[in-house]
Amino acid sequence: MELRHLRCFLAVHEELHFARAAQKLHIEQSPLSRAIRELEEELGAQLFIRTSRSTKLTRAGKLFAEHVPRIFLSIQQARDSVKAAANGFHHQLRIALSDGITPTRLPALLALCRQEEPEVEIRFFEVSLSQQIKGIHCDLYDMGLARSDEVGDGIIAMPAWNDPLMVAVPARHDLLKYRRIPLEEVMRFPLILADPHMCEGHARQVERVLRRVGMEPLVAERVVSCDLMMALVSAGFGLGLTGYAHIAASREQGVVARPLAGRSPMLTTYLLRPEGDPSDTLDRFIKRVQAIESPETSRPTPRIDPDPTEEPKP
Repeated sequence: MELRHLRCFLAVHEELHFARAAQKLHIEQSPLSRAIRELEEELGAQLFIRTSRSTKLTRAGKLFAEHVPRIFLSIQQARDSVKAAANGFHHQLRIALSDGITPTRLPALLALCRQEEPEVEIRFFEVSLSQQIKGIHCDLYDMGLARSDEVGDGIIAMPAWNDPLMVAVPARHDLLKYRRIPLEEVMRFPLILADPHMCEGHARQVERVLRRVGMEPLVAERVVSCDLMMALVSAGFGLGLTGYAHIAASREQGVVARPLAGRSPMLTTYLLRPEGDPSDTLDRFIKRVQAIESPETSRPTPRIDPDPTEEPKP
């Protein structure tokens, strides 16, 4: 099996059309078809069902498609490691990020790493939680940061830090009459929530909070980034639910942060790593993660400044 076979397979898998896949690879369709036949013969299984109208993956093809991207990622990581060594780096950490990690912490964490161990190259990969878990198992990543501790066997999930869960409210909204908004009042309005597939851990934690009241949430939109969430909130599409740091870091002027009534729920970020003793480099990085503090964790509840659009409380 050669890399050209895998490239041909990926192209057909992505396009599900041999002619378009050939164009994508800048080759004729005949050598593409021949490469797929050679690959199927070597694997002893048919990978595609091809008719005059469509091209589909077989069950064997779907299973094979789960592994091929990781092969190319491993090759790219090997190249990057060689380049890092050539540029003077002695070690490398491969860190997966999922669920939109708190923006105020990464800059401080990276600055501390560069200050204390400038010879260690740190590479980040933004992936879904399921991809992060698979990657840690397959040694594609040394560790990860995500908002879930439901990671199965073979992986250790350590709480890294917490962020207060806040309501992002459009300016001049009726709910601004509350200094702390009752969850029942939040549930009366359309919500902008994190996508449960791309932001799985974040979505799970928010869902647990929403289940505290016996009401079905009215979901206006599911988003994969906090920037889009804040833009939709600012435009009046609904209320957002996310960590205080994300709202504070937003550039949208028409968004006001309000805590929930009662004890403020927290969004927990977890550090995920393989079971067993970590390397010395990873162990030192973990200690830095645990030592990182950001402005919003220096107090139990974020201070809510008076807002000129706020209505007086009845």
